[in-house]
Amino acid sequence: MTDDALERELHRPATAAEVREALTRPIGADERDDVLALVAWFTTRYAEPESRLAYVRRAYQRWARARTT
Repeated sequence: MTDDALERELHRPATAAEVREALTRPIGADERDDVLALVAWFTTRYAEPESRLAYVRRAYQRWARARTT
């Protein structure tokens, strides 16, 4: 696959069937374990609710700036 073809595939709109399939498929044990590990890391790294909120605010600002460039 060429870089252009890959770029088009990555940025194409998902079909209704693809979204439905993604939302209804079972979550595997590996994926569940990965998510739980990320939650454990995040809640350890940002133990207080205030620090979690501050992180989310900073992340949102980064995202908003990236969208405008």
